[in-house]
Amino acid sequence: MKSLLCLALLSTAAFAVDYPRVIFSDDFATDGFGKAWGHYKSSSVVKGGVLVGITAPESDHAAVDVIRIAPETDLEVSVKFQLVSDQAKGFNIWLDDKDYKGSHAGHICSISVNPKAVVVADAKTGTFSNDIYTRKKAVPPTLTAEDKANMQKWTKSTPTTVSLKEWHTLTVRTHGDVVETSIDGKVVSTFQSPGVAHDHKTVVSLTTNRVDVIYDDFSIKGVAK
Repeated sequence: MKSLLCLALLSTAAFAVDYPRVIFSDDFATDGFGKAWGHYKSSSVVKGGVLVGITAPESDHAAVDVIRIAPETDLEVSVKFQLVSDQAKGFNIWLDDKDYKGSHAGHICSISVNPKAVVVADAKTGTFSNDIYTRKKAVPPTLTAEDKANMQKWTKSTPTTVSLKEWHTLTVRTHGDVVETSIDGKVVSTFQSPGVAHDHKTVVSLTTNRVDVIYDDFSIKGVAK
């Protein structure tokens, strides 16, 4: 009980900080992506004042729309979003490091939102660490019992309800090895994991899982320097 109380106090104290430094923001007021955006297997478009997330039907990967930044340790990422229909499977915010070679694609941390849950994963330590990822992708997979335990250990799923056809605001904050996820100003998940503390986060992306997710007012902020 004492250790649980200490963890709770640590998580609360970690976010007694501000993120006043705007690193990037986009309100999608102008049709078409700005020059700062990059893409991977994305058919997403910006029109009518929103980013419309689209994965092409024939694609083997969810649509990824990317912003690259100078290295940061602690970030606040915020975006308004709407799940337009029951075809929407949700989306992820990824925090990555394009130069990190210890995990697949430099993945560090993922925050996934779907209509029924928020799932936070330490990708650096868990599922996307090179050893685990290689064994997972082998044919047939060669994951060990330890691999499976680690994948579960470094992932946290929190049940929640995200209503369809309504605007919501997702806010993700990292501080040290803790990531806090809020929807509409209410904290729904606090997760502590070693990979979150990675000190060179250089990529922030929106990954749309298929279709029918739209976004607005996307921002990335950092702590004061």
